[in-house]
Amino acid sequence: MSQTPESHNARNESASPISRGGAVTFFIVVLVVAAILAVTGIVPRLRARTKLQDETNALAAPDVLVAKPQQGKASDEIILPGNLFAYVDSPIYARTNGYLKKWYFDIGAHVKAGQLLAEIESPEVDQQLAQAKADLLTAEANAKYAQTTSSRYQDLLRSNAVSQQDTENFTTQASATSTQVKSAIANMQRLEQLVSFEKVYAPFDGIVTSRGIDVGQLIDSGAAKEMFHMAAEQTLRVYVNVPQVYSLACKPGIETDLTFVEYPGRRFQGKIVRTAKAIDPTSRTLLVEVDVDNRKGELVPGAFAQVHFKLNNAQPSLIIPVPALIFRAQGLQVAMVVDGKAKLVPIVIGRDDGRVVEVTQGLQADDQVIQNPPDSVVDGEIVHVVQPETQNQHGKPQSGGE
Repeated sequence: MSQTPESHNARNESASPISRGGAVTFFIVVLVVAAILAVTGIVPRLRARTKLQDETNALAAPDVLVAKPQQGKASDEIILPGNLFAYVDSPIYARTNGYLKKWYFDIGAHVKAGQLLAEIESPEVDQQLAQAKADLLTAEANAKYAQTTSSRYQDLLRSNAVSQQDTENFTTQASATSTQVKSAIANMQRLEQLVSFEKVYAPFDGIVTSRGIDVGQLIDSGAAKEMFHMAAEQTLRVYVNVPQVYSLACKPGIETDLTFVEYPGRRFQGKIVRTAKAIDPTSRTLLVEVDVDNRKGELVPGAFAQVHFKLNNAQPSLIIPVPALIFRAQGLQVAMVVDGKAKLVPIVIGRDDGRVVEVTQGLQADDQVIQNPPDSVVDGEIVHVVQPETQNQHGKPQSGGE
């Protein structure tokens, strides 16, 4: 049976809509499958990448040890260097000219106040004193004669036996000669003082630490040549420069101990007697004087001492190890751990003994301070806190996290 062209075209037209619909469905199915495959492949990769990044960041975070600051003691002992000085230290000079006749005490001698140290020969001054005494006698004689004459003329004036003018002249002469007597007395006393200076006496109880003259030596008055040097060593002064941070605690009456290398194991008692009440702007220290009883003579002026101050801390400080400090252009800092991140804070320190330091400002007692901050640590950096190693039963170190 033959088919006509019309019937063949009709079949083709009826089949074409079915073929297009199938193709669209097939395409959609392919896209869905591709999307599912893509999703199932990409998501694990993204998760793996994120996990890898987290692991990388975790591995890159520095391991740090943290600890809370230790509480400082309510009372603390600080050791500072000090120098011993005599309570009274004085050079002795001559007050008159002459030659040294004799000296009686050499270095190291203990003398009492008023003891004769040396004698000076001053013949010129002795002669001047003799002349002054003679002048005084002359002035006294003239004054006595003038006074007698003045009295006689005043009696004669009442009977009009002498003139008023003569009487006044002799009265004035009596007053002038009386003044001359006073002047002669003053000159004689001055020379007597100079003669008394021929004998040099000890001004106080002490020890002769230096002798700069010898017999026959020419002595000039004044401070050109020191004859002796004396020091009162019954009580010694110890001067100590106390840092400003401890200045408020250094008050008169506080007991101290002194140690010396020449007396190992011994401590000498001292007491703060006064302070300068002013901070030296150059060294930022307070000058403190400590007095030490030295009646036994065991200590000597000029010695070096270690002074132990037992001071009460009004505000106890916090103690951290020196390796925790960070020295940068921003100043002295420490690193703390807050929410797993490093935080840099500035601090102010007090005493530093090379092993630990006292922090007076910038830290709280509950802060977690990084004990070994790396040099590259920055503010906000993620850090990994590790536990300090402890000893297990066999004596081998093990991590606290294991």
